[in-house]
Amino acid sequence: MKSTLPKYILLFILFSLTATASAQTKEWTPELIADLKSAGNAWISPDGKTIAYTLVVPRKAGAKPGNSYAELWTIPADGGKSTQLIAAPQSVTSPTWSADNQYLYFVAKRDNHDKKQVYRIKATGGPVDMITRSALGVGAFALSSDNAFIIYTATDGLTEEQKKNKETGKDWKVAGQNYSYSRLYMRKLQDSTATLLTKEDLHVGRFSITPDGKTIVFQACSKPETDQVYLYQKIYTLQLPDGKPKVIYGAEGKLAGMAVSPDSRKLAFLGAVDITDPLAQSLFVVSLDGGEARNLSKDYKASVTFSHWLDENRILTVAAEGCQTTINEVHAANGKTRKIYSGPVILHSFTRTGNILAFAGDTPAHPDEVFTASLGKPDPKRLTISNPGLTDVRMAKQEVVQWKGADGWNIEGILTYPVGYTEGQKYPLVLQIHGGPEGVSDNGWRTRPVYPVQLLAANGYFVLEPNYRGSQGRGVAFSKGDHKDLGGKEFEDVLKGIDFLASKNKIDSTRVGSGGFSYGGYFSAWAATRYSKRFKAVTVGAGIFNWLSFQGTTDIILENTYVHWNLMWPDDINLVMDRSPVSYINNAQTPALIVHGTDDDRVPPGQGIEMYNAFRLKNIPVELVMYERQPHGIKEREAQIDFMKRTVAWFNRYLKSPE
Repeated sequence: MKSTLPKYILLFILFSLTATASAQTKEWTPELIADLKSAGNAWISPDGKTIAYTLVVPRKAGAKPGNSYAELWTIPADGGKSTQLIAAPQSVTSPTWSADNQYLYFVAKRDNHDKKQVYRIKATGGPVDMITRSALGVGAFALSSDNAFIIYTATDGLTEEQKKNKETGKDWKVAGQNYSYSRLYMRKLQDSTATLLTKEDLHVGRFSITPDGKTIVFQACSKPETDQVYLYQKIYTLQLPDGKPKVIYGAEGKLAGMAVSPDSRKLAFLGAVDITDPLAQSLFVVSLDGGEARNLSKDYKASVTFSHWLDENRILTVAAEGCQTTINEVHAANGKTRKIYSGPVILHSFTRTGNILAFAGDTPAHPDEVFTASLGKPDPKRLTISNPGLTDVRMAKQEVVQWKGADGWNIEGILTYPVGYTEGQKYPLVLQIHGGPEGVSDNGWRTRPVYPVQLLAANGYFVLEPNYRGSQGRGVAFSKGDHKDLGGKEFEDVLKGIDFLASKNKIDSTRVGSGGFSYGGYFSAWAATRYSKRFKAVTVGAGIFNWLSFQGTTDIILENTYVHWNLMWPDDINLVMDRSPVSYINNAQTPALIVHGTDDDRVPPGQGIEMYNAFRLKNIPVELVMYERQPHGIKEREAQIDFMKRTVAWFNRYLKSPE
């Protein structure tokens, strides 16, 4: 068991951050960014005295390749020493308090078991008890309010016939057959046996136990396919101990988090308004007996990201509003909303005991840390300092900027200044474009390995992160604003952001670069082809180069069709190809650094290879880097560092060097 004593501070930060401390003498490096720690989530104990949290810890230099670790820590809710309960190289998920505040339950792979299981440890530390012994392992779990039983998910294993076929080389896969489903199981804590609850072929996602312990509420779809999970999940109830699943909400479209009311009669959940809604961003309430689900956030010019019942009649929500996040109180009967908090700390969820909230939050000054706030006085109080060395690093100024986009739409973005900025001097600009397109760049901590904003600022660049139409945080209509027009007015929003900065004499508009991942990678490929004359260099991370070949190989065929395009590609192949960077290869002259993960199912590596070969054919400066084992993004430390070094070198070469 290990203890540390963090500085106890009360955080009040201005809307934008300016680095003024004379002690800030260190410069940003790729290694420094890759080694940053951050709080995962925070769970307050039932008595409100202690907060459990996960601390995301990157692997050390020279370690075996893999993802970061998630350690388990606790800290007094009023501040003080942080106590480490589970240390790397162990990782935990889903910490859950026992009703008596004595134990923390969690999921981990440990003790030489090859499958994840549910474990328990005293909140003060000590030996770890193994709770489940599932041959299939455990995905997620929930603990009943009386601590009598747990519900968990486990995914089907191979049948005896499948095992035999694997041994004899007959283990080929036929599309649409032999699915492995995630199913619900129940295990009483005083009994070592587990009971299968969902014998039906339903692929279970999120689930909750009602406070009275009588019912399971869960989301599930008919097939374990990505598109099915994204667009076709339904909400079910199942009466314990042996009831059958009953649908209480079955509309098509995305679903997100849900919460059962304290009286076990109603369900609040986040959902899409229809199948073309890019986000599950509206708050709905439905009776657990079934009936019509009511949308409490119609015409809300923001995106709800989390819900939690305050009492039987009121719901607390977290929402993305523009570049900030807010906490709101919503009346379940009529949707009347009162804003409780809107400030500099960015949060996405919380846990509550009484009037005290606990959450992980970030600001322009630091990645996620543990905070508390009171409903009566919701000024967040920071409890942890996971990266004390950040106070020694030169931080660039960051602020929210607004400009007029296409058709006069108001567009926002985050602008980060070059370190050592001098008023009146013009600097090169690098765009860092979020993915989705339904992502968002908020006014919190902006620097991470695939978006190294502060590193670019330290190298003398302005960095603009535009929230173009299609982004989260402005309501349903705004996030649908790019339908049937990908690469159209949404990209005009970005171009007008560049023009806005040029009009303020901040940037040299002849030295502009673009970078991003996924849809941000598409925008950068689009910049290098369709709008090549405006961009001197790009980095394309897991980006789309050819919409037609992408549509035939991605794992989100239907989501891309309904949610992103809102268009069946066979109905307008000309438009689909017109918005593909490959169609403008003869216009391209912008040097491109292309990076892709070899294990990317979302945007398959063929997209990067197509772009690389097209640029080589046209003798345009190009590099292609394929990162082994990496999915849709870069997860391993050494690959992250390599990407950041290449990114800075690429922009320095083409945006700073004389032509």
